[in-house]
Parts: sequence; structure tokens; C-alpha cells
Amino acid sequence: MQIGIFSVSDITRNPVTGKTPTEHERIEAGITMAKAAEEAGLDVFGLGEHHNPPFYSSSPTTTLAYIAAQTKKLQLTTATTLITTNDPVKIAEDYAMLQHLSGGRVDLTMGRGNTGPVYPWFGKDIREGIPLMVENYHLLRRLWTEDVVNWEGNYRTPLQQFTSVPRPLDGVAPFVWHGSIRSPQTAEQAAFYGDGFFHNNIFWKAEHTATMINLYRERYEHYGHGRADQAYVGIGGQAFIAHNSQDAVNTFRPYFDNAPVYGHGPSMEEFTTDTPLTVGSPQQVIDRYAAMRDQYGDVQRIMFLVDHAGLPLDMVLEQIHLLGTEVAPALREAYDSQRPADVPDAPTHESLVAARDAEWSDEYRFETGDNWTGLRAEDRSDD
Repeated sequence: MQIGIFSVSDITRNPVTGKTPTEHERIEAGITMAKAAEEAGLDVFGLGEHHNPPFYSSSPTTTLAYIAAQTKKLQLTTATTLITTNDPVKIAEDYAMLQHLSGGRVDLTMGRGNTGPVYPWFGKDIREGIPLMVENYHLLRRLWTEDVVNWEGNYRTPLQQFTSVPRPLDGVAPFVWHGSIRSPQTAEQAAFYGDGFFHNNIFWKAEHTATMINLYRERYEHYGHGRADQAYVGIGGQAFIAHNSQDAVNTFRPYFDNAPVYGHGPSMEEFTTDTPLTVGSPQQVIDRYAAMRDQYGDVQRIMFLVDHAGLPLDMVLEQIHLLGTEVAPALREAYDSQRPADVPDAPTHESLVAARDAEWSDEYRFETGDNWTGLRAEDRSDD
């Protein structure tokens, strides 16, 4: 089981000090957080994609490549990659390059995003969000799995004899999680392809999250990828931790009360009751998230949001340390000790290569031709 942290890259005023970090300070903080996550024994670091203030992460591949150069084991992911407004060709190229630079330590979380104005900024129509998602992802898969692509769709210019470069590392594309909060179409798409489904449930009640995950599991089995309980599931998490639970409550309250996302609404006590936000001791976080197995089944990945609400970097780093040294080991034991042997771990590049090699055939790889020697004679058109 993988446990990690993610940042949506918000630049938020610290309500205690009144200070708002600069873009540069937040960018540097993200790098520091990722390195601290590896040092603390966490498995994954994720970074969101936004193209508007108050966020900084418009180019997650650049940042993740920089992090890859300064880490050795940390798995890198996105939270999320905008499959609707990014060109699938550019996604294929950028993340294959990141895959090479990181030695395979990268996967993606695809999503439609939650910022409506981003669609017209990139020449898209938000009313076409679902069909854009479906078509763009289908093209992306072909770009990664076929050496030469001929393609025509509704949302970009056609491709003729196109080869995306670099090709995926070892001929195996990065694993894809499909991230969603409320869209059953996203769960359906993840199930159709046999990909992972990541429900970022940080603002939702458990009943809603369970409904989305169960839909994905049922459809995963329907499409013949395995049993429902063998599907790849990830969930989002939020916590603020201190060794003394009352210290956690007292310290976090001003940040919660003034947070742009959930401040000035339900109380922190109401929010921690209704959502996965847990404010307390390491053991309280362990107990809360271990119990989620009863609601959601076996999950392969839990990602905690730890740098939101204007929390200062030193406080964030303490959260990472507690997650990595106290919470994560106990959660891995709680989940892994109960997971059946035929329910898989979270995919890695190495496991995907091994699975591919186990089914390897001697059939000619360039089955539809290539850009050096052209199409096979039997595939040529006479028109």
C-alpha cells in the first residue's frame, strides 16, 4: 500500500501571522515538502495543476522533474492532470519524458478539474467536458501504446502517421489513476480501461465516497479486468496531527476557520464528523483511516493534503514527519495484513514491466508499421 502527500499549490494567507507567501516561496516549499516526504518514509508526492491565481502549479511536469532529480525512491504523481484542456499529444510527450527522467517513478491522476474558466482559456467549452475527457484520454492511450497513430476526432486536428516521442520507458506507459469527486463518468472510464480510480473524498461524506468506489469496482469487474475487490482504488485524506490531540485542535482551529475552501461554514467539529478531516493524535488518524477499509474495501493508495489553509512550512514539515514515521507504518500494516494475496498492490513501473513481460509474445512490435519503413503491405490502402 502506498501512502503519500499532495499539494494543490494554493497560495493562502496565514491567518495567524497575516503573512501571505510569495509564489517563489510556495514553489520552494513544494520542493522541500517532497524531499521531506521521502526522508520520512512516505511513498508518493503529488502536485496539482492550475492556471490561475491563487495557485502556482501551471507546469507540474517541470516541478516533478526537478523533484525527481533530488530524490531516489519517491513515486511522483499529479493531482490532477487536466485531460480536458491539455492537448493529449503534449501530455503523451511531457509525461513520457518525465517517466524517463525519473527512472519510471511517475504516474498520473487524470481529471476534468474544478475551475470552470480554464476551459475557454484553452479554447474549450465546459459544456463538452465529458466528451472531451473521453476522446482525449482515448487518444492519449493510443499515443502511448501504438508507435504510429492515425487518428481523427472532434476536438483537435487529425494525426497522420504520428509518433509521439520519447516513447514510454521500457515500452510501458505510466499508470493512470482517474481522479474524481462527483462524476460517475470518470469512474466508468477508469473501469473501462482497467485503470485506477482515485476518489478525492476530502470534502465528502463516507456514503458518497463508497457509492463512487463501488460503482467503479462493479464496472471494473463488468469489463473483465478482474474481481471487483481487485480493482485499483485510491482515496484522498486530510489530517492535522499533534501528539496531544487538544494541541492539534487548538493549533489548527484558526487555519480551519479562515481557510478559503471551508472557512466561515460548518464548524471544525462538524467537518471532522462528516468528512475524512481528522484533527488529533497520530493514533486517532490511524484509527480513522484504518476503519475506512470497512467502508471502501482494500485501497492501494491514500494521499493526504497537508499544506493547505495557509499553514506555514515548518508546521507542514512536522505533519509530514508524523505521517511518515508514525501514521504510515501503522496504516500499511492495518491494510496489508488483511489484504488477500490476489488483491494487487499499487502499480509501479517495475510491476507493470513484469506484467507485460509475463504476457510477452514474439509478434512483430510495429504491427501497423513505423515511420522508418512504412506500413505493412497488407495494411496499405489502394484508394
